[in-house]
Amino acid sequence: MALKTRFTELVGIEKPIVQGGMMWVGRAELAAAVSNAGGLGILTALTQPTPDDLRKEIERCRQMTDKPFGVNLTILPSVNPPPYAEYRKAIIEMGVKVVETAGHNPGEHVEDFKNNGIIVVHKCTAVRHAVSAEKMGVDAISIDGFECAGHPGEDDIPGLVLIPAAADKVSIPMIASGGIGDGRGLAAALALGAEGVNMGTRFCATVEAPIHDNVKQLLVSNTERDTNLIFRSLRNTGRVAKTGRSSEVVEILKNPEATFGDVHHLVKGADGRVALETGDTEAGLVWAGQIQGLIHDIPTCQELLDRMVADAEAIIKGRLAGFLG
Repeated sequence: MALKTRFTELVGIEKPIVQGGMMWVGRAELAAAVSNAGGLGILTALTQPTPDDLRKEIERCRQMTDKPFGVNLTILPSVNPPPYAEYRKAIIEMGVKVVETAGHNPGEHVEDFKNNGIIVVHKCTAVRHAVSAEKMGVDAISIDGFECAGHPGEDDIPGLVLIPAAADKVSIPMIASGGIGDGRGLAAALALGAEGVNMGTRFCATVEAPIHDNVKQLLVSNTERDTNLIFRSLRNTGRVAKTGRSSEVVEILKNPEATFGDVHHLVKGADGRVALETGDTEAGLVWAGQIQGLIHDIPTCQELLDRMVADAEAIIKGRLAGFLG
């Protein structure tokens, strides 16, 4: 049995598993490994310092795989925003076939991508946002539950409710994200109405992830309880691995008068890169989801995807079918 879905048909992959865009992690080494394993690897556009660097990274990925891969473009509010239009232009000119968009007001980007024949998968954390994205014309939705790493929104809806709630409202293919890292999660997502899964934290704990082994070992040793929710009081909730630094952020922001300025020195993105690359997990924030509790090894991407699909197929054909008597 092959796990063929509308999503695998849409983007031309063998296994319904996507590696989500991750800052500092979504590089050619990882994206190519995921794509070569039959999934959809994703380069993170803003990990590259300039649009020209993104062009080079896309070409580098092409040298490492002849399978489909995509690029993530996350649009976030900023005092000094990056040149999103130039990154978008680089993606289009380099002939990328799939783009994962995320963040605020992606309309102009979606329109330009679609006009250039690019498949757009929009990542969102609420059913209402998924409905809006479908109306905007995206080709697929990635619905991100509260268990996820990164920014889960402010509704606090976990995947067990969010996935089927979104499936009830959108007609385009949808993949599930947040709290998924093995074949059980893949089978569950399919049962809940998704047509594939998107994983971030789980792919950080793979051989090909371009981050320090200390970080990978942290993810293996942590449990599902070892995350912190930061920026709650600022209405910009983020889920990160529980470390001394992230716990300090939580403590500072417990003060009702605290502002972002009070924690800025602790949450700088450049420091997060230092943590990932040097292995000093107190040097910056390490973004990680509750799936940490189900990560017990550091396989290759090929081993991980093969295992996930085999386990999901065994669950669907064996354990679940057995309940039918």
